[in-house]
Amino acid sequence: MIAGIAFYIFSAVMILSALLVIAARNPVHSVLFLILAFFNAAALFVLLGAEFLAMILVVVYVGAVAVLFLFVVMMLDVDFTALKKGALQYLPLGGLVGLVFLAELCVVLTGAVFPGTATVPHATPEGAISNTRAIGAVLYTDYFFYFQLAGMVLLVAMIGAIVLTLRSRPGVRRQSIARQVARRPADSMALVDVKPGENGERGA
Repeated sequence: MIAGIAFYIFSAVMILSALLVIAARNPVHSVLFLILAFFNAAALFVLLGAEFLAMILVVVYVGAVAVLFLFVVMMLDVDFTALKKGALQYLPLGGLVGLVFLAELCVVLTGAVFPGTATVPHATPEGAISNTRAIGAVLYTDYFFYFQLAGMVLLVAMIGAIVLTLRSRPGVRRQSIARQVARRPADSMALVDVKPGENGERGA
């Protein structure tokens, strides 16, 4: 019974989030709704007993969406000052989304405290190797080099996206660690011999 209720809740939130991804005018809001859809899809995988797929969906896709969020912000130059002006009008919507997250967490924690109430029966029989352990053993033994190569490709793609969107702004003071380390006391202070009465004459 609880598994069915959890399925309908996660499915409804995921469908609504997917619709808001294409309906939202602000690209930042679209990315946030996409992240919400991914989390609900991961929750559905957990209900099906495919916890490894749920973990991959959260780690890979949500992590990639975070990079996409950075890429969109750097490319479109979103004015956060203008966005903060109308932040209070989105407070009820934010509270509603927070309540939805809280309800979903309660459902997940209920399934963790009472095994079998919010999850379907395990696909693996008693004493057998779980799917997460089996897939991990295959990935880190037979396909270890391919797995590391895929990670390097994703790392290069992320660095390339950051380099392509990096803009140089004139007039911005940047930190120079080499100059700070090589700095001497004579470069930062000067000893001045002030004669008696000279300071008063300058002030007058």
